Amino acid sequence: MSRTVVVTGASSGIGLAAAVELARRGDEVVLLGRNARRLAGAAARVRDRTGTTPRTIRADFAVLDEVRAAGAELHDAYERIHVLVNNAGGLRGLSSTTVDGHETTMQVNHLAGFLLAHLLLDRLRAAATPTAPARLITTASLAEAWGRLDVDRPLSASWRTRARWLAYGSSKQAAILFTVEAARRWTASGVVPTCFFPGLIRSRFASSSPLFMLGKAIPVLVGSPARGADTLVWLATDEPGVPGGYYFLRQGFPATSRSTDPDRAARLWRASARAVGLPQ
Repeated sequence: MSRTVVVTGASSGIGLAAAVELARRGDEVVLLGRNARRLAGAAARVRDRTGTTPRTIRADFAVLDEVRAAGAELHDAYERIHVLVNNAGGLRGLSSTTVDGHETTMQVNHLAGFLLAHLLLDRLRAAATPTAPARLITTASLAEAWGRLDVDRPLSASWRTRARWLAYGSSKQAAILFTVEAARRWTASGVVPTCFFPGLIRSRFASSSPLFMLGKAIPVLVGSPARGADTLVWLATDEPGVPGGYYFLRQGFPATSRSTDPDRAARLWRASARAVGLPQ
């Protein structure tokens, strides 16, 4: 039976590469992205590579009402969602605030995915079986190592976020902490949360990245979008992973203690839930 796989940030890069491969393997993929033109191009690429045309949903993660609308559309369209890939995100400019009043990088890279996972949680649970859990996969990054996340006030625009790489690192620290706490809360109901580091991917994003320039000296860290998507696809199909696990190149990968501390994970969860009006 075909599985339903929702991929955010699917109009290019790792998200699109993963969607193509998952569709090639027989999954029904749903592509979420913020740019309608790029989404249409991504859908055409999936169709050209696999012969199937995926559903597309446009949603800007800098606008939480658009995330809620996308969640409602998915909820109405599918009784079961087997895999949710929280891949949307990016490196933003200097600190800015969304229409929701939150720091932009943290909302786009963390809070929107946190909200979407909650909106689709019952559909994930409905897809789980004793032998095949549903899967929640979040794109993290080596950048978590320099994150300076205030887990009690993660969405405030402060001095920490005026340097865009500090903001990005903090958002990826949040991705791992979210995975840790989601595993504690949701694994028993059949949903296995994991996250992964895709490596440094050759892209427009990477061209402005000092981490990418440094990573050129370590070839194993640098690759194409398809290579970056390989661990994602593995976690989505072959190996559900250890609940709360963090992976790179299909293996467990170490993260800093700031990104794995259970107390920090629980505090971030409570702050994120308050920000989107969910029970804590």
